[in-house]
Amino acid sequence: MNQPITTFSFPTTTLFGAGSIAELTARLRQMNVNRPLVVTDPGVVKTEAFNLLKQALGEKTQGHAWYLYSGVHPNPVENDVVEGAAAYRDGRCDGVIAFGGGSALDVGKAIRLLIKRPDLQLDKFNYQDDWSNLAPCVCIPTTAGTGSEVGRSSVITLPATKRKAVLFHPALLAKLVILDAELTRGLPPRLTAATGIDALTHCIESFTCPVFHPMCDGIALEGIHLTVDALPHAYHDGNDLDARGKMLMAAAMGAVAFQKDLGTTHSLAHPLSTLCGLHHGTANALCLPFVMELNAERKPGLYRRVGLACDLDVVKATDAEADLVTINFIRQFIIDLGLHLGLRAYGVSETLLEALTEQAFQDPCHRTNPVPVTAADLRALYLAAL
Repeated sequence: MNQPITTFSFPTTTLFGAGSIAELTARLRQMNVNRPLVVTDPGVVKTEAFNLLKQALGEKTQGHAWYLYSGVHPNPVENDVVEGAAAYRDGRCDGVIAFGGGSALDVGKAIRLLIKRPDLQLDKFNYQDDWSNLAPCVCIPTTAGTGSEVGRSSVITLPATKRKAVLFHPALLAKLVILDAELTRGLPPRLTAATGIDALTHCIESFTCPVFHPMCDGIALEGIHLTVDALPHAYHDGNDLDARGKMLMAAAMGAVAFQKDLGTTHSLAHPLSTLCGLHHGTANALCLPFVMELNAERKPGLYRRVGLACDLDVVKATDAEADLVTINFIRQFIIDLGLHLGLRAYGVSETLLEALTEQAFQDPCHRTNPVPVTAADLRALYLAAL
């Protein structure tokens, strides 16, 4: 086997289990964090999950106050990072608690870049610069989707380019992750579904990505299995902590797996968030079945093992039959979670096709799609998804 030299690296210390938020202050003490900045969005501060965080932190942490920045947008922008860094400096903080969905986690991780380099404009971020000794960060997700808590990157929309930028560096990895199902108990069904399909898309696209990484492949397949088993339960009964916990783990597994890279679904989804304001998980859900159809047509048998992970009877099926059964299952799985297909219903029209296609083709994710795609392919996929 003639394989290129690659580097394998896996994530950080993770606390998993309902009620694990109670260990937060002890863990902060171990990290010598006395004045943490909590980074979140305005919706999260109104939730029971935030009340649980406040109970864990108390009025003060280790005799010192904790501070709050809650200005994160649903699709985070550079100014969120700038304002968060200013709040960190104003509070003379010494660590970050990124708390919420993927947007809050991404901003919390990225703030530390501006703490180290206050003059940095994010469109000038350079992987080769010295990013050692960033402020310690604890990531605590309140949704089960992006897996940003175990990621080494932040996705931020930059005004200089009007596009989402992926700021990647191993130093961005959180020092501690807490996966507490109690914090996702109040997540509404629709958001439970959208974030869960985000996790599923990560697992499917990373598994079929042609980059050689068998450890990630195994994690992706088990992430698919967990999601198919647990997401319907979490969707129909938000108090099912077993299902909620499994979805938190599946989301983290998806993010571990996609260090392989992703595929065309994500290239389509990113502009739908930037230009149309769609939730990232919803955008993935609306595009995934159409991308799977194109990929299977050009590479038959691609989704057989995905089907097996879904407990489908595809062992003796032909390649084409296995793909068809699996794609139909995924499509119906999405619909059964209340995410009816059709971009038009979400405000996307044909007038946006050219702009969407241009941004999608410039997005790097499709470069690791299992089959090559052209700009014309991406346009056709958007048209089909309408």
